[in-house]
Amino acid sequence: MKDIEEMGSSTPNEDEMTDETATNRQQQAENAVNDKEDEQRQSAEKDVAAEGDDKATDNTDDSTKEPSVEEQLEEAQLKIAELNDKYLRLMAEFDNYRKRVMKEKSELIKTAGTKVITTILPVLDDMERAEQNMEKAEDVEALKEGVQLIFDKFLKLLATEGLKVIDTTDKVFDTDFHEAVAMVPGQPDELKGKVIDCIQTGYTLNDKVIRHAKVAVAQ
Repeated sequence: MKDIEEMGSSTPNEDEMTDETATNRQQQAENAVNDKEDEQRQSAEKDVAAEGDDKATDNTDDSTKEPSVEEQLEEAQLKIAELNDKYLRLMAEFDNYRKRVMKEKSELIKTAGTKVITTILPVLDDMERAEQNMEKAEDVEALKEGVQLIFDKFLKLLATEGLKVIDTTDKVFDTDFHEAVAMVPGQPDELKGKVIDCIQTGYTLNDKVIRHAKVAVAQ
């Protein structure tokens, strides 16, 4: 009887152990499933990362890849065409500029004397009136005086344009302003090398000699 009671009392403990074992096995199974899922997820993440690295490497290779010979040749031809176009444009502009300058110069040469001619027209009018009066003039001195006034007026008008007479009176012969057309020997020592006569008047225009004075020089 005592043994039976002991057996009866041990049965609940065995049931509890069976339940605990089942629970542990279930927990282990769940843990195994979770571990598998974690492993698969990590593997997938590694694959994605590796694929991204491969793409980055491909892009880097593409960016650092040197252009081919055909590409370099095409680029050089485009550059040559661009430079040739600029050269042609520049030549056209220069040709237009040259033609314009030549035209302006030609027109300037044609009209250069307009101002001077306009300035001396009043003198020409005075000379016409003097010529008309010569036919009926009786006073020679008055006629001479009138001609002298016209001459002085003419010189003043020319002076306003920069024209000046080269002075030769008692001047030492100077090749910059004088042209010796005669050498007169037997002159006093104080006159030697000096201008003693002006054969043709010389002129300067704006301080530049436009005609040397032709003179006789004492020797």
